[in-house]
Amino acid sequence: MDDFDRFLIEDLDEEGDLTSDSLFTDEIAKANVIAKEDCIIAGLEELVIIFNKTGLQTKLNFKDGDFVTKGAIVATINGSIRSILKSERLALNFICKMSGIATETKKLVDKCMVINPNISVAGTRKTTPGFRKYEKKAIVLGGGEAHRYGLYDVVLIKDNHIKGAGSVIKVIEQIKKKVTNKIIEIEVENERDACTAARMNVDVIMLDNFKPENGERIAKKIRNINGRILIETSGGINNKNIIKYASFADRISLGYLTHSIKAKNFSLELI
Repeated sequence: MDDFDRFLIEDLDEEGDLTSDSLFTDEIAKANVIAKEDCIIAGLEELVIIFNKTGLQTKLNFKDGDFVTKGAIVATINGSIRSILKSERLALNFICKMSGIATETKKLVDKCMVINPNISVAGTRKTTPGFRKYEKKAIVLGGGEAHRYGLYDVVLIKDNHIKGAGSVIKVIEQIKKKVTNKIIEIEVENERDACTAARMNVDVIMLDNFKPENGERIAKKIRNINGRILIETSGGINNKNIIKYASFADRISLGYLTHSIKAKNFSLELI
């Protein structure tokens, strides 16, 4: 059983689609999936899988990551009316949510690239439980970076790790004794810790909740100490202030991309 089986069970349980099953038997129909607003589309691959799961045939007119305009027919579905109706909402939920994330990511990437062509706009782990890989996939389709997927793929030392270990020096020393062949990133909240981490040769320093002017000043100090360190900034960054950080950061990470984005609007209409 995969994600899509579980998602379908969530909708159908053991009773099935009570409304459609009461109205239809083996009628065949065609339906169009229509964009109701301009956006970067994402989730088409998942849409095809969902409709295939219910025995339907899907013809796509676009691919994930394409720009679509309001009114565009993005896909045409053929098969049983009952199958179309029981999988409609699940398929639309995927493309609505993922397209919202991809579109906003593309908007931020384009805005930042004007200031810094080498900038990376990344997501965080502030995601919907069970839906993280699809939200992060949408970020990538919008031109962003997924960042880490979990606690297992990158070392990210945060404020509570530092408090628990006692100091920045102690926490980095302990991590380096036990972890090899993994990126080591540390989140810092002040200049002293940033400079200490730079001298201890971590891979990434995240400037957390810094005002742009302070972040830029400390980023210069980090690079003077150790020019190979990637500088990330995060905390309180959104579409209104992101360009203030783009000039000095190598990567900007935003939880906003997954926890506060409005879904795009698509509909499915029977022909």
